[in-house]
Amino acid sequence: MKFPRSAKILRSYFDVAPFAAVFFLVLIFIMVGALIPTAGIPLEPPAANNDRLPGPDNPTVAMAVDAGGNLYYENLMVSERVLVNNLMVATNAVHTPLTLIIHADKSVSCETLVHLSLLARDCGITNTLIATLHRVESASPKP
Repeated sequence: MKFPRSAKILRSYFDVAPFAAVFFLVLIFIMVGALIPTAGIPLEPPAANNDRLPGPDNPTVAMAVDAGGNLYYENLMVSERVLVNNLMVATNAVHTPLTLIIHADKSVSCETLVHLSLLARDCGITNTLIATLHRVESASPKP
């Protein structure tokens, strides 16, 4: 069978309409995806000047406390007893001293934070830090 040599693959001008349609569909998917809430604990940490706060120099273990007083460890809601067991396991797994980082909502009482620090101390974690947000300062000059 003999094929004609004058066959052209593209017989017309390049059409942009199908590519534009795909682009706008992808844009719609991205915009709808932005409306879907992200998973996580709704926390509003207190603001502080982070340039003056020390950071941990030891291995860290993180936990969270929300405004309702619920405790979270490894993204799971846990009771106080389970938290103590998990902190003991984390302490025994590492041979260096650990630092507990508490991600607390700004409405959590100081009493709760002290209680969590004492729980960590009973588990062998000597350092406790509270996570904060960087304070946003206005661009206006100070008087």
